[in-house]
Amino acid sequence: MSIRTERHGDVGQLWLDRPDRAHAYDRAHLDALLVAAEELAATHRVLVICSTGERAFCGGADLGAMEHAAPLDALELRSQRVFTAIARLPVVTIAAVQGAAVAGGFELALACDLRVAGPAARFSLPETKLGILPSAGGTTRLARLAGPSRAKEMILAGRVIDAQIALAWGIVHRIADDPRADALAWAAEIATRDPVALALAKELLDATESDGALARERQAEAVLYAQRAALRG
Repeated sequence: MSIRTERHGDVGQLWLDRPDRAHAYDRAHLDALLVAAEELAATHRVLVICSTGERAFCGGADLGAMEHAAPLDALELRSQRVFTAIARLPVVTIAAVQGAAVAGGFELALACDLRVAGPAARFSLPETKLGILPSAGGTTRLARLAGPSRAKEMILAGRVIDAQIALAWGIVHRIADDPRADALAWAAEIATRDPVALALAKELLDATESDGALARERQAEAVLYAQRAALRG
């Protein structure tokens, strides 16, 4: 995944730019994503995360890179650690979702403070069909946002939801024909607020996020990685 950054006054914009692979990521891409996010957060008050093209916001982990994943990979799950670091940046983060946000791509959007969706946005967590879990914060953050019942519908039953349902469920905050432009405009408005007050308010609002729940996600994924390894022989 190529990562591009732009600067718009007090707003930093981070672009996922691997459209031929639906912006899927591996470890190197995750590391580049975190470096770029932290660099922008150090000098800007609000960060917008978006992607190029129209088909996908992010398709999640590169399945080819996961083919030989081991239990230790789950216990040290890089995607969860990167997305949690983004969630805990001391600046406001906005995901602009113009297309499909699938698996880890949806989890990346969930790690942001706010979400703007385009009319064609779709959200799904198909991991259980593949014998794995949404363990990059998906079970934890989706349940906090939409409630356990709706989270179970998406994770256990595999429901795919569109932008309108995501708005009704409180997963996205607004729908815009051009979510990237709308997110930038919203970010510029938020950037006029006091940065210390924003950082402290965000810290208090996120205080209920449990490190223990995130650790249990990694442990459960490690069990499934061991099962997959055993089946491979």
